[in-house]
Amino acid sequence: MSAVALAAEQVPERHYTHHEGRGPTPHRSNPSVIHRELTTLDLQQHMRVAEYGTGSGYSTELIARLVGPGGEVTSVDIDAYLTRWANVILAERGLENAHCYTADGTAGFPERAPYDRVVAWCTPPLLPKAWTDQIADRGLIVAPLPIAEVPNMTVVAKVRVHGGEPAVEAVFTGGYIEATASPKGDLDLPGRWVDWENRVPGPSWISLAWRAQDDRLHTGARTTLNRLLHAEYTEPYEGGEVDWPSWRTFVAALGNPQLTMAGLRPDLWAIGHSTSETAAVIQQDGMILADSPDSPSLSALRDWLTTWENAGSPVPESYTPTLVPAGDGEGPAGWHLRLSH
Repeated sequence: MSAVALAAEQVPERHYTHHEGRGPTPHRSNPSVIHRELTTLDLQQHMRVAEYGTGSGYSTELIARLVGPGGEVTSVDIDAYLTRWANVILAERGLENAHCYTADGTAGFPERAPYDRVVAWCTPPLLPKAWTDQIADRGLIVAPLPIAEVPNMTVVAKVRVHGGEPAVEAVFTGGYIEATASPKGDLDLPGRWVDWENRVPGPSWISLAWRAQDDRLHTGARTTLNRLLHAEYTEPYEGGEVDWPSWRTFVAALGNPQLTMAGLRPDLWAIGHSTSETAAVIQQDGMILADSPDSPSLSALRDWLTTWENAGSPVPESYTPTLVPAGDGEGPAGWHLRLSH
């Protein structure tokens, strides 16, 4: 049995996720995915670990047990309610080597650096330079990273840092809630890169890779979302059930500036192509929506789907990852993750 599996036998997950004092917390990840990420992290006794995204505190205890009493866990979350309760529950459980702090994890936590390992359960806008600056040489980072500047386009990356320079060793299917500058109340709405949202008559939103070409009134985003909400043409996707992790990774890897993502109904995302004049997307349920049957965006979307099918619906692990330094100087320092096939 693996070290992570042995540790998991000692940690009652439900005690954290449904604590009788705090109540249930929706800010939690699937235990099997947590175990996978911690296995990838290759934790050893006496290591110093930074965890970004405390959540319920379940993963924090797992890490604390894996590094042992001689190790140290620094867990950071933007939500003070979560960190306060996690500290209390960890203390109840007798864990003295894990401490939770309220802060913006995208800036790291320099007060307790350097770290041998970094793990994140929330998605930063890019791989922060702060993380690579605060990790020991040959240290390992396991974190979800965006592969396009639209929501929910993520993979989990295993990154080794040597001489201050990060290199991706592997990527996996996965993603977590976006890291935000304040606690996130609406877990159904992406925390980043939403260019327009409607709250009446029902919630809907849209994200455009071409947002830089939109005006200050977000006319392009508003118009595109309206076109999709009132699509004049629909057709079922003939390729059967959509393998969503494969499809979203494929379109992100295209790097096409017309990439568009939308949430037209609760819990039902859509990905496709749009311009200032046309729009077409395919939803998770396999329904294709377009502004017209002869829409240029519909033609582009069909081409993308055909290319994806001909490629055999590749899994994220089959792509070649590249870290591209953020060079515009306007946002946080770090590296963008891009995939090619």
